[in-house]
Amino acid sequence: MDLAFIPSPSVGVVHLGPIPLRGYAFCIIIGVFVGVWLGNKRWVQRGGRSGTVADIAVWAVPFGLIGGRLYHVITTYEPYFGPNGHPLDAFKVWEGGLGIWGAVALGAVGAWIGCRRRGIPLPAYADALAPGLALGQAIGRWGNWFNQELYGKPTDVPWALEISSDPAIGRIGGTYHPTFLYECLWCIGVAALVMWADKRFRLGHGRAFALYVAAYCAGRAWIEYMRVDEAHHILGLRLNVWTALIVLVLAVAYFVISAKKAPGREAVVEPGAQLAEEADGETAGSGSDGDAEEGKVSVEKPAAKTAADDGAAESGAEEAETSAEDEPGDKESGDAADASAADAKPAGSGSTKKS
Repeated sequence: MDLAFIPSPSVGVVHLGPIPLRGYAFCIIIGVFVGVWLGNKRWVQRGGRSGTVADIAVWAVPFGLIGGRLYHVITTYEPYFGPNGHPLDAFKVWEGGLGIWGAVALGAVGAWIGCRRRGIPLPAYADALAPGLALGQAIGRWGNWFNQELYGKPTDVPWALEISSDPAIGRIGGTYHPTFLYECLWCIGVAALVMWADKRFRLGHGRAFALYVAAYCAGRAWIEYMRVDEAHHILGLRLNVWTALIVLVLAVAYFVISAKKAPGREAVVEPGAQLAEEADGETAGSGSDGDAEEGKVSVEKPAAKTAADDGAAESGAEEAETSAEDEPGDKESGDAADASAADAKPAGSGSTKKS
C-alpha cells in the first residue's frame, strides 16, 4: 500500500460557460510571461531598453509554438497521419504535444527577425533571455501534470505520481515517476546556474544561452530515458535522447569556440539605448534648470521690491534732513523780526516823554 503519492487532477479543463479554461494552456502562458519578465530585467541590466524583450517576443513566441507543434507532429505522426489517425487533431495544441527542440529552433528564427528589425545582435538577446527560458519551461511542464502525460516508469517512492486509468487511450492506472516534476526542478537549477555563471564570468556573445542549452540537454537526456510513453527508438535509445546528446555537443562546441573568438561581453547590446537615456536625462536636467530659474525670478522680485522700499526710505530721510536744515534759517528770521520790534519800542517811549 502506497503511503504517499502526488495526485493527478481529475480534470484538465474547467468550463467557464462556453469558454474552456485548460490547465495546460495556463501553464504555457504563465511560463511565457515569467520568461519575458526575467529577460526584460536582464536586458536592462546589460544596457538595453525596457520593453525591447517583449517587442521581440511578439515574433519569437508564435514561431516557437508553431515549431514546438511541428516537431511533435513530425516525430509522433501516427496519431495524426497513421492508418487510424486524425489529421485535424494536429491543430489541437491544447491537448498537449509541444516539442521543446522545435520550439527553441523556430522560436530563434522569430527572435532573429525581431532583432534584425531593431538592429540588435541575436546572441546578446539570447543571453539575456536564457534563464527566463529555463524558468518558463519549469512552469510549462506542469501542463503535463494536468494532462496526465509524460510520466516515467512505475515506482512506489513517496513522491510517485498517481495516474488514473483510461482504456480509451490505453493508459494504465498506477503510480509512476513524475518526470514532469524532475524536469521542472532541473530547469530551475539550470536557470540558477546560468545566472550565477553569467554574473561570475560575464558571459557574452551567446555563451550564456549555450550554457543553458548544454545544461538542459544534460538533464533531459536522463529524464527522457525514464519515460515510458511511446516514442521512436534509434539504436535502442529514444529519439529525444539522441537529440539531447547531439544538441549538448553542439552547445559545448559553440561555447568553447565563442570564448576564443570573442571573449568578454558586448559593450553595446542595443544601439541608441544609451543616447535615449542621455536625452531623457538632459530633458530632466533642463526641467530642473527651468524650475531653478523660475525660483530665481520669484526670489529676485521680492529683492527688487525691497530695494524700492529702501530707496523710498532714503528719499524720506533726505527730505527729513532738508527740513531739519531749513528749520535754523526760519528760527533766525524769527529772531531778526523780534529784534526789530524791540528797537522800535524804545523809540516810541522816548517821544512820549518829550511831549
